[in-house]
Amino acid sequence: MPRIAYELVQSAAPTADLDRVAAYMLPLMLRNVSSDGFTFVDPRDVVAGEGTAGPVFSLPGCIIASPSFPANLAAVDQNYVYNWVRDAAIAAMEIAEAGLPLGADLLEDYVSFADVCSGNSGGDLSVAVFTIDGRPRPKWSHQHDGPALQGLALLRCRDRLEASAQEVTGRLLRSNLAFVLDNYQRPRVNLWEEVEGQSFFTRSVQLRFLEQVRAEPVGQDVGSRIDEAVGWLRDALEQHWDPGARHYVSILEPVNVREGYDPNVDVVLAAVCGAVPVTDTRLLATAAQLRRQWTDPTSPVAYPINAADAQLQLGPLMGRYPGDTYDGDFSDDPQGPLPTDHPWALCTAAFAELYHRLAAAVRQGGVPLDALSAEFFDQVGVTAGTDRAIAATALREAGDRMLRAIVYHSDHFELSEQFDGRTGYEKSVRNLTWSYAAFLSAVRARRSG
Repeated sequence: MPRIAYELVQSAAPTADLDRVAAYMLPLMLRNVSSDGFTFVDPRDVVAGEGTAGPVFSLPGCIIASPSFPANLAAVDQNYVYNWVRDAAIAAMEIAEAGLPLGADLLEDYVSFADVCSGNSGGDLSVAVFTIDGRPRPKWSHQHDGPALQGLALLRCRDRLEASAQEVTGRLLRSNLAFVLDNYQRPRVNLWEEVEGQSFFTRSVQLRFLEQVRAEPVGQDVGSRIDEAVGWLRDALEQHWDPGARHYVSILEPVNVREGYDPNVDVVLAAVCGAVPVTDTRLLATAAQLRRQWTDPTSPVAYPINAADAQLQLGPLMGRYPGDTYDGDFSDDPQGPLPTDHPWALCTAAFAELYHRLAAAVRQGGVPLDALSAEFFDQVGVTAGTDRAIAATALREAGDRMLRAIVYHSDHFELSEQFDGRTGYEKSVRNLTWSYAAFLSAVRARRSG
């Protein structure tokens, strides 16, 4: 009898109640969070070239990116049973926001594991990935967004912690702050772990962290340094605007240039996770190009699934950037004719969150419509004469269509990293923590929109 393959299953109706779906997504994400009673085994002993001396178990608070590794999921050659600082921080924020009865315990475990990783990093907080027992992953790129995002997560959860955990949190916050202040001008590898340079996303999350520390001091008298860094980062973000291309450039001064890297969805993530205002019309101009490149039938990178979903009043699904060749399965090499990339659940959810955050801003302050943002609003049927309440509703509906597309293409609400751009079925590593966290964050934003 043939084995059931979940990538061939579609489950939920496109009319699903998004708040109720989020209630399912949260425990699905929590399966990737280790505790003293729920552990993972390091699978590297079955991966060629990554042998270990014996079984290695996770420490409480480790948040793996995904349970997938080659011996477990033959469809991929990727091992995601690691703790990415960035992904873990984004997940921890959603745990803090959920208000779970055992949420404080999970957050204290998160702080404890972060402390172990910090101690094992040798003082280098640019280490981006750790093993499940808190050791730096060998031969991996170093990144500068993790300390800022971890700092934001720690600020969000510290009031829910016991005194001893608050003390550790304070120490970690001061370390993260010192690192950001010492390194905010230095280039590093970006969030997609592909290009080294001055990253729009990294600068945005660093700016948000510094501004929040300025409002919620962490016990260090570095006010003048924070003010200087905030001013510098704000000016630096301005430099990413390309008036000719009419979009933000994701990486300045790239060391290893990649073809077709912009417009890049990390600009939308810079607004969702960082300090870029959702009302910035240059952000909206960039977002309009992102949507157009994956939906316009004349675009060489348009996803066929978006045309099919449009007939169901769903989507569109969003990818990373037009020249993406990472299919999430076996390699970074192109897999056949264009499009070689595929939409991602987390990218689509982040775009939906942009719509929902903007809907809330429009209800309060009006529509930020100008020559730059006109295409963005036209894509959802909003013009200069549209009433703000109607405009907010249109934005909310646009975000809902994206979230419902994620649900429709999920495997019984389980979210992988990517969807196939032609068929819509899930692909790449399964149960990606960031996919769930991005969906939960978007639904939270929806409640205020």
